[in-house]
Amino acid sequence: MTKMMLSYIERSSPIHRLSGATKFVVFFLWAILAMTTYDARILLVMAAFGITAFAISGTKISEVSFIFKLLLVFMGINLLAIYALAPEQGVEIYGTRNLIWEGIGRYTVTWEQLYYETNIFLKYVVAVPIALLLIVTTHPSEFASSLNKIGINYSIAYAISLTLRYVPDIQRDYQDISKAQQARGIELSRKVAWYKRLKGSVAILMPLVFSSLERIDTISNAMELRGFGKHKKRTWYSGRAFARIDAIVLIATVLLFALGMFLTFRTGTRFHNPFA
Repeated sequence: MTKMMLSYIERSSPIHRLSGATKFVVFFLWAILAMTTYDARILLVMAAFGITAFAISGTKISEVSFIFKLLLVFMGINLLAIYALAPEQGVEIYGTRNLIWEGIGRYTVTWEQLYYETNIFLKYVVAVPIALLLIVTTHPSEFASSLNKIGINYSIAYAISLTLRYVPDIQRDYQDISKAQQARGIELSRKVAWYKRLKGSVAILMPLVFSSLERIDTISNAMELRGFGKHKKRTWYSGRAFARIDAIVLIATVLLFALGMFLTFRTGTRFHNPFA
């Protein structure tokens, strides 16, 4: 698997042995808590848990490095945009103002703004490892089966499964189209300026969209011809029974989620203010 591929990586680890439904519930509760709280202490603890789980899974950074790089770029753009559009958003949220640098015009630097943007950064650090683990440690068919077992309609479960399967296909199509464009003389390597590479990458999007639509049409026709969705229930070729480790992880996650929510709202607001 190349570094640009984001798909299931078969390994033997405690994370891989968890049911797909368990990992989905963990990710769902994890994401809700990460989006809700603005307490850096809670986010740091969650980040430590997420990084530890990532290490336990045996997933190598090199296997998802391309995704990490993209996320770092997006994260940087997001943090800069927040400051550019609202340089004193932290001051408005926390109600205090501790100046670091007077700046130029409205672009001041305050501890409140730095703390606010640090929380935004930590939210990415918390969510990304768990989201990647959900994809790279869960076989799509087993994931759909597990979701169906916990009561989710099999059509919805199968749609999620197809989405997970389709991610590496899109990446593979992008690489194929990129190589075809380069064979026609469009330079996309680091030999040219970054804006020329960006322009060339944008030119790939249109054929990528059309190839994706064609694949969607093919899959939907095949499913319709086979009578998909006709019956209320279906059997699964790939499935994983709930085990003791699933129960332990779910109970621990629910307890940590409840504790995190309690600590977040115990002062009446989800914005922890260390400057008050």
